[in-house]
Amino acid sequence: MSFSSFGRDKKIKKLCLLKKGKIIIYCTKYMNKIRNIIFDYGNVIFTIDFLKAQHSFTDLGVKNIEHFFSHKGHDSLFDQFEQGLISSSEFRDGIRKVTGIQRLSDAEIDHAWNSLLIGVPEPNHELLLKVKEKYRTFLLSNNNEIHYKWIMDYLQREHHVESNAIFFEKDYYSHLMKMRKPNTDIFESVMHENNLNPKETLFIDDSPQHLKTAEMLGLKTHLLIPEETLESYLYSSGLLKR
Repeated sequence: MSFSSFGRDKKIKKLCLLKKGKIIIYCTKYMNKIRNIIFDYGNVIFTIDFLKAQHSFTDLGVKNIEHFFSHKGHDSLFDQFEQGLISSSEFRDGIRKVTGIQRLSDAEIDHAWNSLLIGVPEPNHELLLKVKEKYRTFLLSNNNEIHYKWIMDYLQREHHVESNAIFFEKDYYSHLMKMRKPNTDIFESVMHENNLNPKETLFIDDSPQHLKTAEMLGLKTHLLIPEETLESYLYSSGLLKR
């Protein structure tokens, strides 16, 4: 069971964290110090399915899929794409090289890659607007050209908003910044540009390796685990009140 970095100290854990099954109750005393919240996107706000994408890539002809693409790690091809260091065409050529199947069409590769993307569950957009009224909020997403286009189309089609900009003070995407999590430079860039005090800033993500860097830079963190929803965490932590 994971818990917020507010409870790293043993005394704080005892006072502020009560575990009961899969329910976590957080200490609102430490949340009162938070002025800024940086949100990850995938599996924090927007549901993604790594297993579905793995199956799709396997169907394309990718071998050793756990090594090639998973939540814990992946081939450097994805890192380059998320940093905007290669184009969509170069990414697709990379997939063709890995599979050894040159006849794969752009549409087939995009379909497999986009199968990772599921959508925004209710009531996450409404929650983000509520959080924005109380805190300075930011989105920090490892993203790429193909997924970004799909997500923007999805938001316009299904939620009738032009982009994620309405939900945050500013939204950041790795491929546009030429940086990616968990590297320190992307966190430092967001913090510096917005003059954020790390002691007053909470970073919410579903990847431990991303949180490790944020903690090293002095930010408060929370690992959103599968047993939680964004809604349950925001209210149980005291960040939002009903």
